Amino acid sequence: MGKITVEKNVGGIEGLCIIQPTVFGDSRGYFMETYNQNDMQKAGLDMVFVQDNQSMSVKGVLRGLHFQKQFPQGKLVRVIKGSVFDVAVDLRSESKTYGKWFGVELTEGNKKQFYIPEGFAHGFLVLSDTAEFCYKCTDFYHPGDEGGLAWNDPEINVAWPGVKGSYQGTASAQGYTLEDGTPLSLSEKDQGWKGLGESFAF
Repeated sequence: MGKITVEKNVGGIEGLCIIQPTVFGDSRGYFMETYNQNDMQKAGLDMVFVQDNQSMSVKGVLRGLHFQKQFPQGKLVRVIKGSVFDVAVDLRSESKTYGKWFGVELTEGNKKQFYIPEGFAHGFLVLSDTAEFCYKCTDFYHPGDEGGLAWNDPEINVAWPGVKGSYQGTASAQGYTLEDGTPLSLSEKDQGWKGLGESFAF
């Protein structure tokens, strides 16, 4: 009954997919299957998930851009409350789109899901007052395996919606706000990441 539609290779980046579940609604509310292995396999997506995660963040929080060093994870992400701008950056060294990014707004209303395969950096910016974010992973969390890239690296040049401020050579959030004046909020770790060119040399 689930039935999904899958847009593959979004943004011209191989492997990135936007998945839209079928929503059955009436005056009482709605029902949808958020994951159905049979439907995914019929769409050519045969990944196996081993862990589910959920987080809550407030407006202006930016998490990322994160990747795993030795144990890369594919992620199927969605928002169950609020709105975020979700971003993936291709870090596959042999990819024709290495260093290219793609972003999509995920909301509780549009119910879109974004699949990001192994070999990408990932991050999101919270656009609503609060947002609850869920994602399935193809590998377990391994302490100490996390890497990251500067969210504002001019080489990648992610167009974060509504973000005002100018790049000062670091990933610091100082001086950055949303259009309504909400300060951008990043963890101390995320403000210390370097850019693509400094982090990878091939």
